[in-house]
Amino acid sequence: MTATNELAWFKSSYSGTQGDDCVEVAVAGQAVHVRDSKDITLPGLAVGRDGWGRFVSFVSQA
Repeated sequence: MTATNELAWFKSSYSGTQGDDCVEVAVAGQAVHVRDSKDITLPGLAVGRDGWGRFVSFVSQA
């Protein structure tokens, strides 16, 4: 398993420019990691690529 500090994190294009509502994602192997960029010491979330794909598909239809 890859340590989260070794991942290449990318900020969501929907995150605010004022430093609020910031979400970052990183892809490693078969997992997509998600974290709150305002406090990266908090635990993040890791989901499989298939689950992430279903999530993105669902929210893009909303």
